[in-house]
Amino acid sequence: MRAAETLCSQDAVIAVDVQNDFCPGGALGIDGGDAVVPVLNDWLEKAAQQGALAVVSRDWHPVDHCSFESQGGPWPPHCLQDTEGAAFHPDLQLPPNTVRVSKGTAFDRDAYSAFDGTGLQGFLESRGIKRVWIGGLACDICVKATVLDACKFGFETHLIADATRAVNPEQLGAVMDEMREAGAIIEDSA
Repeated sequence: MRAAETLCSQDAVIAVDVQNDFCPGGALGIDGGDAVVPVLNDWLEKAAQQGALAVVSRDWHPVDHCSFESQGGPWPPHCLQDTEGAAFHPDLQLPPNTVRVSKGTAFDRDAYSAFDGTGLQGFLESRGIKRVWIGGLACDICVKATVLDACKFGFETHLIADATRAVNPEQLGAVMDEMREAGAIIEDSA
């Protein structure tokens, strides 16, 4: 489905964690991660034009976050607050009224979903949002968690398949199946 044909004031486009550390050359660079930027730019622009809500989430970790290997977690240090790695990709074009959601901000608790500990569910409900379109990084981790939560919270949930990339592409089929089973609609932009 094309973004211009689908979006209205009861919709939100959610771009998940399109940050420098998740793009090629970053601390947790995903192959082709920067390729999601032009696709998401189109969706975010259409959201602004059609009166839909634009939302971006970001990992925003403190020093010594529990997800870091030095603290017993699975990841190298990444997306440290106020660093270049935590910044949104420089080519990501955010409309003026984009809502920014920071997650993973507690020292002792990780958060993969844009809904986890952010208040995003209540915010979207208060704005009358019924449908969400989700893309970003990484499909098999934070995007998946966001999609599953959106389904759980009762939003009609669409994954923009061409606006996401996976850390482990060989597992993508199973990840897509899990999201479909939860109720997500998987679609491309074209």
